[in-house]
Amino acid sequence: MSNDELFQIASNWFKSKKWKSFDFQRKTWEAYLSGKSGLLNAPTGSGKTYALWIPCVLEFLKNNEPYDVKPEVQILWITPLRALAKDIQSAMQLFCDDIDVRWQIGLRTGDTTSTERQKQKKTAPQAMVITPESLHVLLSQSDYPNYLKNVKSIIVDEWHELIGTKRGVATELAISRIKKLTEGRLKVWGISATIGNLPQAKRVLMGEDLYKNAISIKSNIEKKIEVSSIMPDEVEKFPWSGYLGVKLIDKVLPIIKNSNTTLLFTNTRSQTELWYQAILKEAPGLAGVIAMHHGSMDQHIRNWVEDALHEGKLKLVVCTSSLDLGVDFRPVDTVIQIGGPKGVSRFQQRAGRSGHGPGELSRIFFVPTHSLELIEGAALRTAIEKEKFEQRKPLEKCLDVLIQYLVTLSVSGGFKPLEILEEVKQTYCYRLLNADEWNWALEFITTGGRTLGEYDEFSRVYNDDGVYKIINSRAAQRHKLSIGTIVGDPAMSVKFISGGHLGTVEESFVSKLNPGDTFWFAGQNLEFMMIKDLTVLVKKSKRKSGLTPSWGGGRLPLSSLLSDQIREKLQRAIEGDYQDVELKKIKPILDLQNKMSVIPDNKSLLIEKVETEHGHHLFFFTFEGMFVHEVLAGLVAYRMSKLQKITFSISMNDYGFELLSDQVIAIEEGLELDLFSEENIYQDINESINMTEMAKRKFRDVATIAGLIFQGYPGKNIKARHLQASSGILYKAFQEYDENNLLLKQSMEEVMTLQLDQSRFMEAIRRINNQKIILKETQKPTPFAFPILVDMIRRERLSSEDVTDRILKMQMQLERSIGSD
Repeated sequence: MSNDELFQIASNWFKSKKWKSFDFQRKTWEAYLSGKSGLLNAPTGSGKTYALWIPCVLEFLKNNEPYDVKPEVQILWITPLRALAKDIQSAMQLFCDDIDVRWQIGLRTGDTTSTERQKQKKTAPQAMVITPESLHVLLSQSDYPNYLKNVKSIIVDEWHELIGTKRGVATELAISRIKKLTEGRLKVWGISATIGNLPQAKRVLMGEDLYKNAISIKSNIEKKIEVSSIMPDEVEKFPWSGYLGVKLIDKVLPIIKNSNTTLLFTNTRSQTELWYQAILKEAPGLAGVIAMHHGSMDQHIRNWVEDALHEGKLKLVVCTSSLDLGVDFRPVDTVIQIGGPKGVSRFQQRAGRSGHGPGELSRIFFVPTHSLELIEGAALRTAIEKEKFEQRKPLEKCLDVLIQYLVTLSVSGGFKPLEILEEVKQTYCYRLLNADEWNWALEFITTGGRTLGEYDEFSRVYNDDGVYKIINSRAAQRHKLSIGTIVGDPAMSVKFISGGHLGTVEESFVSKLNPGDTFWFAGQNLEFMMIKDLTVLVKKSKRKSGLTPSWGGGRLPLSSLLSDQIREKLQRAIEGDYQDVELKKIKPILDLQNKMSVIPDNKSLLIEKVETEHGHHLFFFTFEGMFVHEVLAGLVAYRMSKLQKITFSISMNDYGFELLSDQVIAIEEGLELDLFSEENIYQDINESINMTEMAKRKFRDVATIAGLIFQGYPGKNIKARHLQASSGILYKAFQEYDENNLLLKQSMEEVMTLQLDQSRFMEAIRRINNQKIILKETQKPTPFAFPILVDMIRRERLSSEDVTDRILKMQMQLERSIGSD
């Protein structure tokens, strides 16, 4: 069958759906059928899935009859989210069924039942939608070379979500293995939303052998996004975080009422639980058409929510990033974002959940959690209009992921080191891997290295005449249960004592509960009864109050791009440009800030000095985000403590940080002695924020991925404190007896590059050193300083008085004093 005939099949199918194919889709079909690999960049809801799925099926029809179907995997479609997998599977199966091609589309995620896995093993589907972790589980099975040898292409969906993560590195390694199995016939394609480094993203996905000949296809479809900020009736002169968001609920409810279906995004699972309760309290009539969705909820509940969204049965879903990606919920016409999303790309991605169709308008409302956050609303709109998006920096030399991968290959029948090294060095992550590092990794999996060689449990892999394999069945089973690169606090299942699973909460939260305590979870107020067999047993509570679980990973760093945009908006305000409605709304705050102190421009660093009942404060406004401020505050505090014997409390937000002491701070002397100097900066950082302790905690994740720490069997997880103790013992042993251990080195590098964002921190230091420093002594905390001061009060809880009441009282006192002045 000719290409023209094949394209006609696709065109006819589009017509039957009353759709029209786009140029980028047809270009992708042509490129794919000509044997090309590449990266497709197109906006959400423009038909990216069919741009790449249709040519996969057409290629089969080129040389086969529709009924001539063999039980072999031909297409691997890798997706980062389980919620996304089901939707993609349905879309793929629809096309095959409609054109009468007898392909079966399999689904392989952590939620796939053992019965379904056995069925897939016995009769392979022609295409498989799979997560990176599940693909590595496939690679751990002895028959994987035969099972995957006929794969013709790998398509990686939402590649921008995987690049820059260890899951992305695992994807690179899996692709390198399948390239070899298919003897150079494999096509590799990625689907990505817009990121700032698309050419590099293509190189990382393709590998060093494919990227030079791979193509890039960019859609010319303009995605219209309407960004609207929800304005308070009047702005607080002294704003503070966490109060205004829920206070604006009366303005959020009419938006929900006037929309068919709304997704309300929060940045954390805890916020999701809080907003769900707040909305139901204010609008009880939404009961039955409101739902919640986040990653810790039970799979069956999440599936029900997704199905109900598809069918248009829900008016509102309160959710987190679990619904960020390309799931197509056509009824959704409005998105609401609570609080700053901390990144332009994330905000655009969420906006694209509404109007999920070619040419449709995406509407997103930004709800600030404090008045100053309105600056972010203006910055986000401008960045999207100018198509400025963050870069995703790829990871390099992740030895923990490499070690896990080598053990996986050992479990599935073994590997020959030189053959695998050749494949591994074709990946971007390991292209610079040297012989010493490779040999160290081989020694580590076979003997446990210099330190652990005496312990049999760490000698997992056996060198059988040049073939590295695992012959111990217990070690093999433990490894298979540990495959994956997502490491967090062990989760505990939450079940009603009468039966019924609700989801999971982290052990660290449960450890603080006593029988009879109540907490909100999955939209219900639950009373904690007991822990039995590592399961949290609960019953429904009629109380109106309760705790909200906290989960790790809730803090989002403010992107450098968004930081730049915020500084640019402030510069505009200084110049008298208040065209943005958000800036116009907060003009009274900016005017008051200017009256009490100054608004710093792009060429200035503002430091405010003030004394209150709490002590002596220094506020630094660098607008670099929480992660940079965490390091910067520690560094400044350490250097000041070398000048005078002094103790500090530290607070921060995305706009600045505070040092608080009970004695006068000699900041003038510090500035004279070049407080922000680059000289000895890494040594000073190490002293100031206890990087050894941070590296020790990071080591737990690295050691877990590398297989040194076993987290337990299903239903018998090892407690978090025991895991931390085990990793601490290993860390100390390596420090004392094997200080050149590469996993130790990797832990410290990850602290610097990922946790502390070394390159961005140094950019901030250099920016500060090129700025004019303005030191202002103020009579009272300014509008910029007040939100940071509030953070200190919340953490320290200095009195038995309710924290919220205390902050409101302070706010009123400041406003009265300013009025009298």
